[in-house]
Amino acid sequence: MVTDKDGYAHLIQYLSENLELFTNVGTDPSDNTVMELFEEQLSAQIIMICGQNPELSFAQRNTIIREIDAVVYDLEEVLGKVAGQPATVEQIHFISEFSGLIKNLFDQEVREMLN
Repeated sequence: MVTDKDGYAHLIQYLSENLELFTNVGTDPSDNTVMELFEEQLSAQIIMICGQNPELSFAQRNTIIREIDAVVYDLEEVLGKVAGQPATVEQIHFISEFSGLIKNLFDQEVREMLN
């Protein structure tokens, strides 16, 4: 669905190119880890997609959920050890932006799915 598209590969590359943001421990860390924030943001985006598209069938929603699980797995692989560290303000902003870009990929796929 999404993980086999060029746009997704570009986003993972974008994350990889910005890993230095996650290796630099900043000041004022949050209570949440980097991975917790990715999971929260992506969950919120998927809920939004499903809410915006009530015509999605149960099977289509399950496909989306399985796909987001694959995204989370990929993020864990790319982020490695830094996934468990407390997120900084800069990281929180990046995670929010990245999650929005992932949502855009899902929006495109859902449109195609429903047409």
